[in-house]
Amino acid sequence: MWTNTPGASDLRQAADHLAARLPALLAPLARVAFNYAWSWTPDGNEVFEMVDPHRWQLCQRNPVRLLQETSTPRLERAAADPELRRRVRRLEEQVLGAPPLAAAGAITPEQPVAFLCAEYGVHPSLPIYSGGLGVLAGDMLKAASDAGFPMVGVGLMYRHGYFRQRIDASGWQHEYWVETDPQRLPAALVTFDGIEPLTVTVPIRGRDVTAQIWRVDVGRIPLYLLDADLADNPLVDRWITARLYVGDRETRLAQYALLGLGGMQALRAMGISPSVLHLNEGHAVLAPYDIAAAEVQAGRTLEAALEAARRRTVFTTHTPVLAGNEAYTAEEFRRVVTGLPERLGSDWDTLHRLGRVHPDDAGEPLGMTQGGLRISRAANGVSRRHGATARAMWQSMFPGRAADAVPIGHVTNGVHVQTWMAGPMRELLDRHLGNEWTTRTTDPDTWARLDQVPDDELWAVRRRLRARLVEYVRERATADRLARGEEPDYVEMASRCFDPDTVTVGFARRLATYKRLHLLTYDLPHMLSLLSGERPLQLLLAGKAHPMDDGAKSIVQSLFRSRRAPFVGQRVAYLHDYDLELASHLVAGCDVWVNLPRPPLEASGTSGMKAALNGSLNLSVLDGWWAEAYDGTNGWAIDGDVDGDEEAQDRRHAAALLRLLEGEVVPRFHDRDAAGIPRAWLAMVRSSIRTAGQHFSAERMLADYASRVYVEAG
Repeated sequence: MWTNTPGASDLRQAADHLAARLPALLAPLARVAFNYAWSWTPDGNEVFEMVDPHRWQLCQRNPVRLLQETSTPRLERAAADPELRRRVRRLEEQVLGAPPLAAAGAITPEQPVAFLCAEYGVHPSLPIYSGGLGVLAGDMLKAASDAGFPMVGVGLMYRHGYFRQRIDASGWQHEYWVETDPQRLPAALVTFDGIEPLTVTVPIRGRDVTAQIWRVDVGRIPLYLLDADLADNPLVDRWITARLYVGDRETRLAQYALLGLGGMQALRAMGISPSVLHLNEGHAVLAPYDIAAAEVQAGRTLEAALEAARRRTVFTTHTPVLAGNEAYTAEEFRRVVTGLPERLGSDWDTLHRLGRVHPDDAGEPLGMTQGGLRISRAANGVSRRHGATARAMWQSMFPGRAADAVPIGHVTNGVHVQTWMAGPMRELLDRHLGNEWTTRTTDPDTWARLDQVPDDELWAVRRRLRARLVEYVRERATADRLARGEEPDYVEMASRCFDPDTVTVGFARRLATYKRLHLLTYDLPHMLSLLSGERPLQLLLAGKAHPMDDGAKSIVQSLFRSRRAPFVGQRVAYLHDYDLELASHLVAGCDVWVNLPRPPLEASGTSGMKAALNGSLNLSVLDGWWAEAYDGTNGWAIDGDVDGDEEAQDRRHAAALLRLLEGEVVPRFHDRDAAGIPRAWLAMVRSSIRTAGQHFSAERMLADYASRVYVEAG
């Protein structure tokens, strides 16, 4: 598995140093720890947990920290366990024994796709993500690893990551940050010679900012992360890579300059010449300008240089909310992104024109999405409906074209099956879908075998997953309520009242106001009747509001005003600090996954795909992925029509939600035969799993990019 690609020897050296403190029989575990493929390999989590279960949880399932911090006596006891040694050897073979990457036409290991993104959700122990964009990026790298597809990831190493969330007793969100030490991550600095770190310099705010490069292995795919936290930099420049999406606009633009310009310089310094640049959102939009600058320095005209960069660049937009497409004034751009016109042999006005909807409007700010559309040869949204929404949003950039002729297509997002399907469900499908079925998820024949899975086995797995979730929620909700200083009786409700046999409904999203969490309590008396009825439901909620979004924070606070209403304390839990770990429990155990975006503002909605993989049934507005996934057999739908009267739409959608929960969800869940099995419910579960597994996997997503987008750019 260890190759000669840049930084591979540095990771190997870090693994050897870690192995030196382990008993010899556990040394292979150090090599496995430095490759995140263990996290989606069956038995990977369990092997590390066997070393020291308590410390495994304390270190947030970070395998490097586990092996650094576990005491010598405990390591020796683990090494003496023959069963653990056998499992370690098998895990090493699975994680590190995969063949090298293979060429895919013009895309080769020497000239791979460079995937640039501001965040990556690879694993909870690598906290450089905020939400769906990052998780999508992590799943993309994992899919490329599974397929042996030549790709490298480029991002930033944030020392404080994204904010952590605490909810107080009034329901108000408070943010705090926790520092991460990269030396205790499965990462290593890329060096010249095993000693001296490789660095690049990027002109930002009128001075050179130096950045070092960390390598993280995501299976067979290297992820390179730039880090400006160096003593040689002034403190204000070291802060560039402190926090993901830092609040200060100028610092955020400096992050994007480091990601785009610095990312390309890092690849060049490591001898990597990408055949395709994939800009995953507009944050890395300056990367192709670095390619153009190199072309100018080689003697080409600016027009030819920009065209050469455009031929190698593809762009994905994820944001149908206009306010979410960041833009900066010309003055901000000139102040932060210094030196770029000189490198291009141009002037600022020429570059500004490329970032405007209307190039001749000197007062218009420069948009990251607008720049991405102008500097790429192919652009796409992340679902069929989002593609249409994006074409309408940006039609004015293409004068004379009808909306349906705007050159923005779509590649619907997908999720990494091996990461997001819970162990019990995967074990069930392993028994019935044939060997290596996870490598054939796009093949209809793979899912035809799903009908052969006996109802009693499928129901047993669903009950097991719900029971595991309830056990987790009891502990997590109790801890949350204790931390808020709630009254003892309210705390006690969390510890004993959530029920493993009650239909469980989940809503966990990034809490932007357009996600409409408030619809759950729009008709509070009706919702309370569903919580307290003879056949009640229980409701699990989670999500973070942006630190500057007081509107979204107030929605959460309004929910908390109802927490003392009858049955709310024992049947509703708002779980703090939504992250990958919490998400994995919720999507596995919930029976119903609710999504209530205001159409057409949902780009994709991958959390619903993850839930469906585990047999959860989506109850969603027909927007994003659900508009193309829903077929009447795999869940429930609320109309996705656009309505200018938002209050009327909220009233209509809230009523539809309650009507479906009361009239469809609860009765079907409890409609059991003499054996106690809900046959009609399980028919929908099968359809849900088949839909997500065959059509909305990261394997399918990567194949679409490779065949429809990358090949043209390459």
